[in-house]
Amino acid sequence: MNPEGAPPAGGSRFPYWSYQDLALFAALAIPCLIAGALIVQVAVWLAPAYPSSKAARLIPAQFIAYGLWFLSLYYLLKTKYGHPFWASMAWVVRGPDVAWGLFAGPAVALSVAVLGVLLHTPDIDMPMKELLQSRSSVLLMGFFAVTLGPFCEELAFRGFLMPLLARTFGNLAAIVLSALPFALLHGPQYAWSWRHMLLILLAGMSFGWVRYRTGSTAVATAMHSTYNLTFFAAFMLQERVPQIS
Repeated sequence: MNPEGAPPAGGSRFPYWSYQDLALFAALAIPCLIAGALIVQVAVWLAPAYPSSKAARLIPAQFIAYGLWFLSLYYLLKTKYGHPFWASMAWVVRGPDVAWGLFAGPAVALSVAVLGVLLHTPDIDMPMKELLQSRSSVLLMGFFAVTLGPFCEELAFRGFLMPLLARTFGNLAAIVLSALPFALLHGPQYAWSWRHMLLILLAGMSFGWVRYRTGSTAVATAMHSTYNLTFFAAFMLQERVPQIS
C-alpha cells in the first residue's frame, strides 16, 4: 500500500516505519492519557469555577492525550526518518472523494443498524449515557464524536497501522487486521458484547476499504465522522422522544 502523496523513502519500501515504531507508539498511549488527566486535574484545582460534570473532565483530557500522542508520532517520523507527517499518513484531500466519504458514512451506519436488528443486538446501558447529564456535556460529546475521535482513530488505525500490515500480509488482510484493534478499543463501551463488537469490526473494515480504494486517510476520516454523527443523532433522538409501549 503506497498511498498517493506518500514521500519517497530513499529507495526503501513504504511504509518506512517498523513494528518497533508501532510498539513505541502504542506504549506511549497510556502515559499520554495520564498526562491529559493530570493537566485537566490541575486546571480544576486552579479554576474553582471549572465545570463539575464528568464529561467536562473526561473529554478535554482525551483531547490533550490525543494531541500529545500524535505529537510524539509526528516527531518520531520527522526526527528518525525525516519524512513529512501528513503525506506519510496519506492525508490526501480531494474534494469529490471527501464529499463521497461524507455521504458514505450514514449509509454504512444504516447498514450496520439494520444488521444489528437482524442479529438481535441487545440494548446495553452504555457508559456514554453517564456523560450526557447536561447541555454542555452533550455538546462536548457530540463534538468529540464527530471531530477528534474519528480523526485520531483513522490516523492511528488506517494511516499508521494499516500500511504496515499491508506491507506484511497484503491489503485485504490489512483491512481486517487493522479493524480488530479498532473494535477492541470500543469493547468496554459495549460491555464486550460480541454482536456490538462484530458490528464495530465491520464498520472498521468499511473505513479500511475506503482508505485502500481512495488512497486517502482523510476520506476514511470523513466517512467515520458522519458515521458517528448518524448514530449520535439517532441516540439523542431516542433519548428525547418518549417511548410508546
